[in-house]
Amino acid sequence: MELIAKFLLAYLLGGVMGGDVMRRLVGGSDLRAAGSGNVGATNALRTRGAKFALGVLAIDIGKGVLAALALPSLPWPLASDAALRPWLPYACGLGAALGHCYPVFQKFRGGKGVATLTGVFGALLPAALPWIIAAFAAVVLLSGYVSLASITGGVVALFYVTCFGAGLWTVTGAFTAAMLALILFKHRDNLLRLVRGTESRFEKARVLGRWLARKPDNPT
Repeated sequence: MELIAKFLLAYLLGGVMGGDVMRRLVGGSDLRAAGSGNVGATNALRTRGAKFALGVLAIDIGKGVLAALALPSLPWPLASDAALRPWLPYACGLGAALGHCYPVFQKFRGGKGVATLTGVFGALLPAALPWIIAAFAAVVLLSGYVSLASITGGVVALFYVTCFGAGLWTVTGAFTAAMLALILFKHRDNLLRLVRGTESRFEKARVLGRWLARKPDNPT
């Protein structure tokens, strides 16, 4: 009962969308009606600017951290099963990610879960987080594809857990594999567009890619 109750609480917390909170704070149109129609930070950056997007990002990451760290520690009035205690942070992290992707109060139209999962991974896998962020940044700087960078970050998280962390056949490994599967599912349309060459590129962020593609000046 404790695990189910805290999972549901994390789901409701995950449904507090950073894009909706920022819109109520500063005004403006719904992100779902602009750009890609996504309520996450990437679409916010493209349609509302950096300050708005940073606010969205902070809220979405923060609720992931809060779900994984704070909710499992909330007091529980009934008898608690000690065998399930190690699962609580991961159940709450999963609840927050699903709440962000499929928020019940927004007719299940949410984001893709990457920012919230960044907060969850930062809370549960702090040693892996720098590698995840580095991989994400490298792919964005080289290719300009945020979707590809998000998937790469999930792959790096699973690789780290498998090779340097608790291992694949553990609670941590199962959770990380499930979250990678969620990222892949939420980006299935992006993957099709990447294969077809029609995926939207964040050209301004493709700094390294443009620099490497430059032709050297001809010697005089």
